[in-house]
Amino acid sequence: MKKILFLVISVIIGVLVYRKSDEIIIPNDAIRVRIIANSNNIKDLYEKKILKDAIKKDLYDLVKEAKSSYEASVSIKNSMDDIRKIISSKTNDFSINYGTNYFPKKVYKGVVYPKGEYESLVITLGSGLGDNWWCVLYPPLCMIEDNNNTSNVEYQLMIKKLLNL
Repeated sequence: MKKILFLVISVIIGVLVYRKSDEIIIPNDAIRVRIIANSNNIKDLYEKKILKDAIKKDLYDLVKEAKSSYEASVSIKNSMDDIRKIISSKTNDFSINYGTNYFPKKVYKGVVYPKGEYESLVITLGSGLGDNWWCVLYPPLCMIEDNNNTSNVEYQLMIKKLLNL
């Protein structure tokens, strides 16, 4: 009985250690972007989605050639007026902050986005009491096709490729 119990415990520990080492963790110097809706009513959530769709490619274009998070940061900072123009073409009631902001831990399709203070671009619509959308802007993980047809394994492989893991 002791041998069986020892074997079961060993297998469980082995599985846990193996799964932890296979975990993908986004680098600490990643730059994130977040858009927070005014509220959770359908109109405000739709406004957030429209803005996300309008700004996503422009933000990607700012960082796609960057060789480091520092280069990406400089590009974003130098383009704040352009970013404001894009946002103001969709809404008048917003605030924008580029700096260090708190993000909770998130696990999405097997990829760990640790909690912590991260350099980020945060766009708050109205009073900012609604749900938010966020992703990693640099490295440019925002451009990964995010739909329900992408399996966890496919998503993880795309992330590993972008992070050169």
